[in-house]
Amino acid sequence: MSGRPTPHLPSQGAELGTTAPFLPQLGDLAADTARNGRVGVVVALPGEGAATYHLRPPGGGPAWSAPADASTLEPVPARPTHATLLVTDAVYDPRAKQGSVAIVVHHEDGGRSEAALILTPPDLERLHAQTGRILADHEHSRGGAP
Repeated sequence: MSGRPTPHLPSQGAELGTTAPFLPQLGDLAADTARNGRVGVVVALPGEGAATYHLRPPGGGPAWSAPADASTLEPVPARPTHATLLVTDAVYDPRAKQGSVAIVVHHEDGGRSEAALILTPPDLERLHAQTGRILADHEHSRGGAP
C-alpha cells in the first residue's frame, strides 16, 4: 500500500499505513483472493444481519460471501491515469548505467504519488528522439519552420 488516502475506500482514512488491517465497510471495493482476485463492492457486513462479508460485482450480478475476518479481502488500488514530470533535475548513475527522472503518477481517484522513471541508454535515446519530434510538431503548429 502507498499510505495515501483512497477515496474509493471510504473506510480507510489518510492515516492508512502499510500495517493497517483492511476491514472494508459498506460500499468499499475489495478484491477477494479466495476467488482469484475477483473485485466486488461490499454490500453487507458481518454482524449486520450477516455472518460474513457479502460482495457483489461493481456492475451488478450475483453476490458472494467472504470470511468475517476479511482474511481473503484486499483493497483495490486506484488505477494510474497518467504521469507528469516533477520539477527536479534528472540524474545519471554511471555505475548503474541508467538515468532517472522524478515523476508524479496521477490516479483515477485524484490521488498522486511520486516515482522515478528509470531510463537505460537506449531508453534515453528513444525518449530524446520522441521528444525532439514532439518539439518539432509544436514549433510547426505555431507557424515555425519544421
